Amino acid sequence: MRPDDIALLRVPAAPCLHGDLLLVDLAAPDLTADAYVGGLWRVPLDGAPAQPWTRGERDSSPAISPDGRTVAFLRRERGVAQLYVMPADGGEPVRLTELPGGAGAPVWAPDSRRIAFVARVPEPGRYGTEGAPVAEGEAPRRITRLDYRLDNTGFLLDRPQQLFVAELDGPVRQLTEVDCDLADPAWTEDGERLVVVAPRALGERPTLHFDLYLVPSAGGTPELAVRTEGESYRPVVHGRQVYYLGVRFAELEWLPSNHGLWVADLAGGTPRRLTDEETVDCEPDAGAPVVTAEGVLLGVRNRGAVELRRVPLDADGLVLEQIPVLAGERAQLRSFAHEAGRTVAVLSTSDSPGEVVLVGKGKLTDFAEPLRSSGLHPVRELAGDSADGYPVHGWLVLPEGPGPHPVLLAVHGGPFMYHGWGFFDEAQVYASAGYAVVLPNPRGSAGYGQRHGRSIVRALGTVDAQDVLALLDVALALPECDPGQVGVMGGSYGGFMTGWLAAHHGHRFRAAWSERAVNAWDSFTGSSDIGWWFAEVYCGSDPAEQRAVSPLSYADRIGIPFAVVHSEQDWRCPVEQAQRLFVALMRNGVETELLLFPGEGHELTRSGRPQHRRQRFEAVLRWWSRQLNSTGS
Repeated sequence: MRPDDIALLRVPAAPCLHGDLLLVDLAAPDLTADAYVGGLWRVPLDGAPAQPWTRGERDSSPAISPDGRTVAFLRRERGVAQLYVMPADGGEPVRLTELPGGAGAPVWAPDSRRIAFVARVPEPGRYGTEGAPVAEGEAPRRITRLDYRLDNTGFLLDRPQQLFVAELDGPVRQLTEVDCDLADPAWTEDGERLVVVAPRALGERPTLHFDLYLVPSAGGTPELAVRTEGESYRPVVHGRQVYYLGVRFAELEWLPSNHGLWVADLAGGTPRRLTDEETVDCEPDAGAPVVTAEGVLLGVRNRGAVELRRVPLDADGLVLEQIPVLAGERAQLRSFAHEAGRTVAVLSTSDSPGEVVLVGKGKLTDFAEPLRSSGLHPVRELAGDSADGYPVHGWLVLPEGPGPHPVLLAVHGGPFMYHGWGFFDEAQVYASAGYAVVLPNPRGSAGYGQRHGRSIVRALGTVDAQDVLALLDVALALPECDPGQVGVMGGSYGGFMTGWLAAHHGHRFRAAWSERAVNAWDSFTGSSDIGWWFAEVYCGSDPAEQRAVSPLSYADRIGIPFAVVHSEQDWRCPVEQAQRLFVALMRNGVETELLLFPGEGHELTRSGRPQHRRQRFEAVLRWWSRQLNSTGS
């Protein structure tokens, strides 16, 4: 895979199923348009080739009405997504909304006549509302809270996300007017109310707890339905009960925690956790749980996989080994849908960003065939022991040929995230250029148990660094890898680890590439969108403790060539994190360069402009071609 091949990354998502109609949205980067394009595709259940179903430049989030007659979806226009509907048997789409902030994903009411969604409602005079000046001419923002902005989203308090309902043959109505974001609407079975996720006490004060609220379908103030034990996501109503994904932690004392499946009575009562807290880590990004007669379907993280599993309705603290796997072994579940006893899933594997499968039957699509034809490389699982005997786990992606190949150690972000069995474009691009790519999941990663994830709280740069180096040693013991030519790279937490290793174990590496990194926890505390609580979790509140685990504090120990890479609009790890380290390295005489991407945020490598993603790949390869000797092309 070459940098230009990102245009071949066709990614299906949001499957919906009713009868013989199976729809997904399919998106791909378009380098010419410098945008993401795509539409809804129909996937035949008999294995025939999938075909385009809509013709918009970017259609997404399909939802079929319960009676099967109408499909709702989002169509991007003038930079925002609006809600459309069209007959399930074909016809012209009809637009239902024209909102300045666009509409969120549609959720059908049981009567098939109403559609709920959330949308941001800007203050008058802002964000393109009638009479609003250009952004630079808007009035100043008065900010009185800590949780006032979010990377990749923007400012929050002057455009809270509210609940709306659109009627097929009637108006679009705003149901709520509250000073906080509402999310994840779900209808009650009688269609009279909606469950939404909202911050505790509707955001009266900064909080990390998110509870479940009920809103009448005619509109009104949300009323507390379920007081959760931490965060909550993706509620789904089943009779008088609501199932949801959530984590447990004390107020304003967030810790990296496994997501569990919970159930609660909508009339009140204490939520019950159906899955074991230590061993089961549900994946909210795989979609809302689906309640069936046999149990609750959901995605579960497990050692680099995201598996589709089924939890019995009467479960109580079920451990991982007791929950059957339906799909996703050695793969990553991206999304799924269930109807009339059939389940479809989008699974990402090492050689595909995503294919649609009919669970128990087989694969229905081959969207990644052009990508595979460009040249992909197999993934090899690695395992070993850390310096203290703790097991380490990860993967190795090798170039063609016997080697020995120069090696890139690539550390993931998070840190409560993971490398895994799914498609990873970066590893494929680097392997195609002749590098062996090592992908470790050190202590602190998700998917290995909650204790594993919490083991680096107030201990950054200790056992996590040991684990990363231990898995590197496992790879370097192989004849295909050259121990004399090793580079280290990573983004976010991976960028932190890159700087940490360069300062404390620099003799192991020829050069480093640090991206969107946390380099100085003291300034991160006050400048990051999450810094007001996240830094204290991992480092403590003492400035001395924060400096002790900041790569910037050890810049004078870094002697290897070091690339500092950042996005100008990154609000998660603000650009000053890069600037401070770059200045220190330059003043110390280190071979260094600062690469800044205009207009991008923290998600550049995953969802940034296609041209920037290509340019970034080209810059990475130029850097390593200067620092390491590669035989690739």
